[in-house]
Amino acid sequence: MAARPLVSIFSLTGEKSGETALPNVMTAPIRPDIVQFVHTNMAKNSRQAYAVSIRAGKQVSASSWGTGRAVARIPRVGGGGTSRSGQGAFGNMCRGGRMFAPTKTWRKWHRKINVTQKRYAVSSALAATAVPALVMARGHRVDEVPEIPLVLDNAIESSKKTSAAKDILAAVGALEDVEKAGDSKKIRAGKGKMRGRRYVLRRGPLIVYASNDGVEQAFRNLPGVELCCVSRLNLLQLAPGGHMGRLCVWSQAAFDSLDTIYGDDGKNIPQPAMINADLARIIN
Repeated sequence: MAARPLVSIFSLTGEKSGETALPNVMTAPIRPDIVQFVHTNMAKNSRQAYAVSIRAGKQVSASSWGTGRAVARIPRVGGGGTSRSGQGAFGNMCRGGRMFAPTKTWRKWHRKINVTQKRYAVSSALAATAVPALVMARGHRVDEVPEIPLVLDNAIESSKKTSAAKDILAAVGALEDVEKAGDSKKIRAGKGKMRGRRYVLRRGPLIVYASNDGVEQAFRNLPGVELCCVSRLNLLQLAPGGHMGRLCVWSQAAFDSLDTIYGDDGKNIPQPAMINADLARIIN
């Protein structure tokens, strides 16, 4: 866990311009089990219902021939004069029959999650964004990034042009991660490419701001880059796929407001059950 007292603030040209205190939420316990559980259930809440037609496979007139004719008792299509007559129907083992247990739209699609668990997961994911090892393990390219967590001057919130956004990311060494995401763009495997989900690509940096004075327009067209307001932090963005350690680029205002959102006057910061989790060291 990151427990440094001060974090550097960088200007838009990449020079160090000041320091700020590390928010307390960045020292929360890192619990991958809670993050993965909450992410799995949250991701289910944006699904649309699907089901097969209730008439599929049942649109023929068929009845069983009964016993005594040395054939299976499955319903069979009536009539004559065509290859379809006499063929088995309706059953899930029959050609042209319905599926087993036809899917229904009233399946339980969505999941309720405890508010305390959701808050614990977001706190853990925030703490993980401040650990360089976890950010690198997620696959982000941070070799040129001067410091993690990466905090920039508030002027980033008023940048309006994508060309300026690229220059800012290049100045702080985060453009390599954007290029990695852009180079990873591939055509999706499977049916989704026919359904408006043709391309897939890796995730890049997450830009966290306090007020949108143009920053959304500047960064939204860069591949893999996502934006989020600090008052609406989303676990699906902080830990994509349930894997903690997203590379976050903070504005100073957003970074400082974490102490207002989390703490004595805001949301509760989880406390570790053990100060020292090295049980063998305690016993010995």
